[in-house]
Amino acid sequence: MRISEMHELWRRFINAVSLTLTGVCTVVVMAPVFIILAYLLMNGVRSLNLEFLTSLPKSPGEPGGGMANAIMGSFYMVGLGLILALPVGVGAGVYLAEFGRTRYAQVVRFMADVLNGVPSIVIGVSVWALLVVPMRSFSALAGGVALSFIMIPMIARTTEEMVRAVPNALREASLGLGATYARTMWSVVLPAARGGIVTGVMLALARAFGEAAPLLFTALGNRFWNFYLDRPMANLPTQIYEYAKSPYVDWHRQAWAAALMLIIVVLVLNVIARTSTRERFRALR
Repeated sequence: MRISEMHELWRRFINAVSLTLTGVCTVVVMAPVFIILAYLLMNGVRSLNLEFLTSLPKSPGEPGGGMANAIMGSFYMVGLGLILALPVGVGAGVYLAEFGRTRYAQVVRFMADVLNGVPSIVIGVSVWALLVVPMRSFSALAGGVALSFIMIPMIARTTEEMVRAVPNALREASLGLGATYARTMWSVVLPAARGGIVTGVMLALARAFGEAAPLLFTALGNRFWNFYLDRPMANLPTQIYEYAKSPYVDWHRQAWAAALMLIIVVLVLNVIARTSTRERFRALR
């Protein structure tokens, strides 16, 4: 056998081994996700019904009821956090993209990265000291502020990267037509980067929906309807925590249903984020 043929056989062998190893690694990475989803489906589908979605919790030990107030509370506080985080995150991202070489911008970028890595329970304790203690009450406002602190760095860094990716030719064309720099950013640059910014926002929302630790220190929980910002409010993560550690079988059943619903919300937000990203890159082609 010639040397060239031996080299060809060796390359094919290495290629087959590499493909096999990457396939095994892919299965190992995906297996936990499918196991978790399968386990949640087996335990949660049986309890996910109309009563669960529309009813308030029953008294401890009494079977039945639902988590309608916790579902509403989660969307309420995440929405409040988004209202607080979106202008700050987008504004910080635009500043970092356009003036990112200054020393102050480097400090802002570093602080955003640090905040993005801070454990959520630390954020919860900090907001507890800043808002809950002075107000002398757990509240939906404190919960929304805690979630906004989690979302701000993700939105800011995503906005920075997306705004930076916008071609300079668009800026120069707008400025050449007489538009101010602020008008150029608002009417040209941000619309061009909208798809990527939406992706970052969706990912930030997905993370905020699943956070329990900061809400335990801020919103706490409530077994009734509440639409006031200065009072405790129910939410799915803390409700799951309370029900899962309880001695009641029916509460365990509802905790599985709530966990399944939370996973569904997170998956939907991630799918929206991925779809937005795919459409953006397709448009660039």
